[in-house]
This record gives sequence, structure tokens and C-alpha cells, in this order.
Amino acid sequence: MSDDGHERNGHAKVPSRQRRRFPGISSRAYEHPADRSALVALRKLSGFDTVFKALSGLLPERSLRLLFLSDSVRVSDQQFAHLNDMLRDACYILDLEKVPPMYVNQDPQPNAMCIGLDEPIIVVTTGLVELLDEEEMRAVIGHEVGHALSGHSVYRTVLLFLTNLAIRVAWIPLGNLAVMAIVTALREWFRKSELSADRAGLLVGQDLRASMRGLMKIAGGNHLHEMNVDAFLAQAEEYEAGGDLRDSVLKILNVLPRSHPFTTVRAAELKKWSESRDYQRIMDGHYPRRSEDKDTSVSDSFRESASHYATHVKTSKDPLMKLVTDLAGGAGDLGGRVRRGFAGFAGSAGQPGSGGTTTKDQPPTDRPPTDQPPSDRPRDED
Repeated sequence: MSDDGHERNGHAKVPSRQRRRFPGISSRAYEHPADRSALVALRKLSGFDTVFKALSGLLPERSLRLLFLSDSVRVSDQQFAHLNDMLRDACYILDLEKVPPMYVNQDPQPNAMCIGLDEPIIVVTTGLVELLDEEEMRAVIGHEVGHALSGHSVYRTVLLFLTNLAIRVAWIPLGNLAVMAIVTALREWFRKSELSADRAGLLVGQDLRASMRGLMKIAGGNHLHEMNVDAFLAQAEEYEAGGDLRDSVLKILNVLPRSHPFTTVRAAELKKWSESRDYQRIMDGHYPRRSEDKDTSVSDSFRESASHYATHVKTSKDPLMKLVTDLAGGAGDLGGRVRRGFAGFAGSAGQPGSGGTTTKDQPPTDRPPTDQPPSDRPRDED
């Protein structure tokens, strides 16, 4: 049971073991600074909710609802009751009064998403249900409820609309470029929103090891006995610090088309946040309330976001970020360092067979973690 066994906000069932509840918690408590600054600014725009919801007539939301209702299994006390308990638990812990509808869709690929402009809905695939144990699944459902509480489903649906629009206007020389520039910016925001939702999943599950296991399974499948959390996190460290300037550029190119950060990066970011003072303050009951959202300063949020990025650049082990730091500090011989960093590009291009086998030369498969929708539905990740 949680802090008390009483029914609250229509939630007849409470968590199955002792977990802390966060009454009135604002999504600002767990949102990544870049995500939070964008959301605070959008919420301050007069009538933005009305404008976005007006777009619902242009978006396939009603069609999606009918599609999942007709061709998936709706979670309830009669169907997938254990998932329904987890969903109600997550809403109870994060104090989300209205429980979103959730569906299970037949798809072997592990995936989950939260979509919808007017009322969010959550969809999980059978591949995900079969892959994760109870505590791992609880963190994923908490992740999706975090999206709903933050209002991410509104903006991700707009992102889906713009992505589809870019495809339709691809024949227009400049139209496609203009739309894709907006889509690229939205993807960068959305990658940060995924980090926010991971934090919400941790607040719901309150089990860091379970969150780590879930991310490992999404990356490597149901072979937990063959995997190790510390070794998995070491991969993130190697990814962050390894290579030279060429690798830094390739990292940027690899992540640009993605709506999600890479899985090892998500795990490392979540572990870092779990060890932070911000997380401990939330667990101690000190966090922003929803009642205070209207008084939030946009400029303060942007300053916090800028400060976060500046700190990230200064502390990053990535070669390109180190170069940026040195540029800001006026370090000497930067020209020589840049030449040495990129020297391998020309050399490797001129050597036959230098790229290795054909398989390794292919671009890495962009298999998004947890959140790829069914193939016959709009390609929206969560």
C-alpha cells in the first residue's frame, strides 16, 4: 500500500507496495530543463490550448481512437487487469485525476506511446508486455503517464502532423526544407521530453534498478542473465567520451532523425538524475505544485535551460564539446587540434576497404526504444 489506503480522486486501488505519493505535483518537478522551458513558454501563450485543439480537425486523432478501439484490447478490470492496476497506481502516485484509456495492440516489437490532442490515450504492444516484468512495466506506464501529465501528447501529435506534412510537400523545393527545419527543432525538444518521462517513470516505480533493466531489455532483448547494469552504463560513458571530432559529428548526424535519445544515454541520464538533489527533494515531499504553474516565469525557465546546456558543455567528455569549451576559454593551438581531429576522414576515404565490411558500413538501425507505433499506424514514437 502507499501512504494511505483510502480512495483518492476516484482511484479505488492504490500501489501494491509502499510507494511515496506526490499530491498536486507539477510536471515541472521532473521535466528536463530544455523540455520545461519550452512547455512553460507554450503554456503562457494566450489561447494556445484552443489553437492546438482546433488542429484536431486536421489530425487523425479521431481515426486513431476508433482504430485502437476496434482493433486492440482496451485495458480494464476485465482485460489485462494487472496493467489496469499499474495504470491506476501511476495516476494515483502522480495525482493525475483522470485516468487515460490504455490499449494493448498486437505487435511483436516492444513499444508504447501516449497520443491525442483532446484526451491522451496510451498504447502498449504485446511485445512490450511479454518482454518486461511487473516492476519494469510499471516504470514504462509511469513514463507514459508522465507524458500525459506534462501535456506532451499534444505536442507530439503536432510533431506527427508536421512530419506527415513534410512528406506530402516533399515535391516543393523550399516547402519541404522549411517544414523539416521545424520538425528537426521539435525532435530535439522531444528527445528531452523523453528524458522527462523517464524521470516520471522512476517517480512512479521508485525502483531505479527496474528502470535500468527495462532499458537494457529494450536495447538487448529478454536476455537479462546475459546483461549487466554497470556494463550497460559503461557503454554510455564510452559513447560520451570516446573517439575524436569525427565521431562527435557522426553522433550528431545519427541522432538528428531520431525522436528518442539512444538507450544507453537514457539510462545514464536517469541514473544521474536519481543521484541528484532535485530527485531527493521530490522524494522528501518538496516539489513544485500545479497550483503554482500559472506563476512560473518564462525567463527564469529559459535561464535555467541555458544554464543546464552551458554546464553540460563544460562537463562533457565529448571531443567536440571540449573544443567548444576551449574556444570559449581562448585555448591555444585550436587550429591544429581541429586538423588532427578530422585528419582521419581524408585518410580513411582514400584507403580501399578502410570502412570494414559492408554490414558495418550501413547506417545504424534506428530502432527507437519502447515507443515505435504499429507499422500500419502513424510513425509516432514514445
